[in-house]
Amino acid sequence: MSPLFTQTIIAVIWDFDKTLIPGYMQRPLFEHFQVDEGAFWKEVNALPEQYRHRGCEQISTEILYLNHILQYVRRGRFTGLTNDLLRDLGLRLDFYPGLPDFFAALKQQLDNELFQHHEITLEHYVVSTGLAQMIKGSAIARYLDGIWGCEFIEDLESDNPELTQLGYVIDNTTKTRAIFEINKGANKPPEISVNARIAHEDRRIPIQNMIYIADGPSDVPVFSVVQGGGGKTYGVYQTGSTREFEQVNRLQEQGRIQSFGPADYSQGSQTWMWLTNAVKSIAERIVRDRERALGEKIGEAPRHLN
Repeated sequence: MSPLFTQTIIAVIWDFDKTLIPGYMQRPLFEHFQVDEGAFWKEVNALPEQYRHRGCEQISTEILYLNHILQYVRRGRFTGLTNDLLRDLGLRLDFYPGLPDFFAALKQQLDNELFQHHEITLEHYVVSTGLAQMIKGSAIARYLDGIWGCEFIEDLESDNPELTQLGYVIDNTTKTRAIFEINKGANKPPEISVNARIAHEDRRIPIQNMIYIADGPSDVPVFSVVQGGGGKTYGVYQTGSTREFEQVNRLQEQGRIQSFGPADYSQGSQTWMWLTNAVKSIAERIVRDRERALGEKIGEAPRHLN
């Protein structure tokens, strides 16, 4: 029986905030409604203690900001906030140097006869605890093969529909679910479930074919899954930020990531070179594995003895 997938796809998986952009993606939202960004996050950080006083013992701190956004909608601070507006605000996001051109540059690393003969391709994914609609409206959206992020639902029965409910939530731990959805191909054929038992040789993108790029300790669960499965991990920091440098340096010292560099994706930068080399390294390993498997199936041709 033939395998389900050829396993010749390389997946480059990106965190978003502080990885592709400086700071947090919600900044254009605050600017649009003239809301103080620092005050908003200060309120969010105070929520766990407030919830504990109300008897809530288990609190998912990574997604509290989503409820606080909905609270702002209800209180009239974010009047008229819709998914369409979030996509429009995504257009205002400024990316780190080299983006979005670097997404195409990585795919160009596979433009040679050997890799094309083996039908090796590359896909880009974003897995973020941020807002999916803002990512979909941003300058990088057309380069992406899939987006995992938090989603809101609008009240469509209202004459003035606004965001009223959470539709999908992803936190730092459930990011790993996205990795396995990409791994098994659950994001492609709808009949494949992430919980389905699928042999490793039948999975669409083996974890060893993955590269995960992110900025900090909150990404440790995904770093662990990707690195544990034989994939590649890379940390980035904003150029000139001592705090961010120390953060990713500590991750490397702990063995959480393989390497790190500044969030500069311009051609010739350290990060550009490491990631392009990582893509070619994975492609070369795929070629070796496929040619070895072919040799084992066909066997060595008979030869005359000397």
